[in-house]
Amino acid sequence: MSPLHLAVALDGAGWHPAAWREPDAQPDRLFTPAYWVGLAKEAERGLLDFITIEDGLDLQSDTRFGPDERTDRVRGRLDAVLIAARVAPATRHIGLVPTAITTHTEPFHLSKAIATLDYVSGGRAGVRVQVAGRADTAAHFGRREIPPLSTEQLAEPGGRRLVAEHFDEAADYVEVLRRLWDSWEDDAEIRDVATGRFIDRDKLHYIDFEGRWFSVKGPSITPRPPQGQPVVAALGHASVPYRLIARSADIGFVTPRDRSHAAEIVTEVRGAETESGRAGVHLFGDVVVFLDDTAAAARARRERLDERAGVKYSSDAYIFAGTPAELADLLLDWREAGLSGFRLRPAALPHDLAQVTGGLVPELQRRGAFRAGYAGDGWPATLRGLLGLSRPANRYRLDVA
Repeated sequence: MSPLHLAVALDGAGWHPAAWREPDAQPDRLFTPAYWVGLAKEAERGLLDFITIEDGLDLQSDTRFGPDERTDRVRGRLDAVLIAARVAPATRHIGLVPTAITTHTEPFHLSKAIATLDYVSGGRAGVRVQVAGRADTAAHFGRREIPPLSTEQLAEPGGRRLVAEHFDEAADYVEVLRRLWDSWEDDAEIRDVATGRFIDRDKLHYIDFEGRWFSVKGPSITPRPPQGQPVVAALGHASVPYRLIARSADIGFVTPRDRSHAAEIVTEVRGAETESGRAGVHLFGDVVVFLDDTAAAARARRERLDERAGVKYSSDAYIFAGTPAELADLLLDWREAGLSGFRLRPAALPHDLAQVTGGLVPELQRRGAFRAGYAGDGWPATLRGLLGLSRPANRYRLDVA
């Protein structure tokens, strides 16, 4: 079986709301470049495939459908794409996958931002696309109205229709991204000083996208990225986002409860993938991790954090509290369900990230389940190469049409 793929999801001081109050937390550095560079370099030290960086168009909230008034939680973020651009020169191998919101933003802007990140990183860029369905978020932009929703309303026909529309819009958004990345052929830049020709204008292409949500002429103003197509990722919890993963993404993050549930998710996504005429999407299981040298210490730390937060921590993803060896057992068991890898969400930073790189990775290496290094033995330099994804041909080249 192929080696396991591993990523970490970075969010503020960690995924537990009280993580910023831990003794080794760094709340005064959350908005500094050194903080993010340090986390990325630690993840790279652990030979991980990539990091994702959380982002949003509204303040974090404990309330699903609107803002809260809490003052005891981390609030505020730096822009994820700009964080990734700052981190890129300080790293050499690890992939950088910032989150970007497809609702309310324009794909033309994001296409050149991610293409630029791919150049800055030498071919290690990706993007996690995410929808934003809150009414207060829409009010930041004033270009559309989204009605306030509740859990009950989401189960009604109108709520289900709105959710489906958001994800259909996201699929169109990704299609525009991909067409814009291809709108320059790889050899469009001639740079011939003698003749005075810098580009071959015949190798820049109008994408002429016309859809319900976007009308984009193209071409891009940024040449085709080094990877050809930077990696696109999306998170899904149910059938509608699973279809987005199947038809639009290179990586899908999913949230199984156990091995059998993971197998059900894999079967559903693979079926949707076949219907879309695609194959080979990587599926990563998301797991929140509390890791310590003993299981008792990990559980005690979780309980202490819950007490500080004033509420028991819950998540859309499975929550694991134990040792790196016990986590390795779980990951290798769940992999049998058909998952390509896992995206781990450190409950507290930097503690749980260091446990991943210094504890989990060596344990997986001892079991022959994880790489021993990035360099040597033909390890590719790009994120697509690291994930075993080929560099796609340009859709607009006449000789491959």
